[in-house]
Amino acid sequence: MISLSVTALVFGVVFLAELPDKTALAGLVLGARYRASYVFAGVAAAFTVHVVLAVAAGSVLTLLPQRLVHAITGVLFLGGAVMLLLKKDEGEERVGRPGDQGFWKVAGAGFMLILVAEFGDLTQIMTANLAARYDDPVSVGLGAVLALWAVAGLGIVGGRALMKRVPLGLIARMAAVAMAGLGVWSLYGAVVG
Repeated sequence: MISLSVTALVFGVVFLAELPDKTALAGLVLGARYRASYVFAGVAAAFTVHVVLAVAAGSVLTLLPQRLVHAITGVLFLGGAVMLLLKKDEGEERVGRPGDQGFWKVAGAGFMLILVAEFGDLTQIMTANLAARYDDPVSVGLGAVLALWAVAGLGIVGGRALMKRVPLGLIARMAAVAMAGLGVWSLYGAVVG
């Protein structure tokens, strides 16, 4: 059974954390050069792979004692909040132009860029933490993948307008506050039991 509250919470946290990331900028660059639907297909497939790996790792964590899991996830969330606050703007990703505008070349370029750039990324680690915290892999996976797809879509289609209206620093600070709140909540759960 899918929990809409867990899915919505995961969506919000992952969405805010991913918006100021290099992925949105990479999507913007790829979307400006190539057919948006081709880019999105590749990027969405790569994010799906990342979420499946993260949820699987988080599900393994549920085998540990609950207090230990809360303590680990609390520390990791607080560390992620600090990383977001200290993160510098990484600029645009540079991607070589595929030889043609064919689906497989464009989607493949988007897939490989995201697969490599996002491996072990903050949102992948955060998704694993959320899967361990809620012990609901389907709801967590759905929320995370929808958030990542939404950010990719915004980056590909409307990223340029969004970046002009909402400062990335503000988005990063909002994500850091949300992560810090989840970290404190998890640590509280570890102490109280």
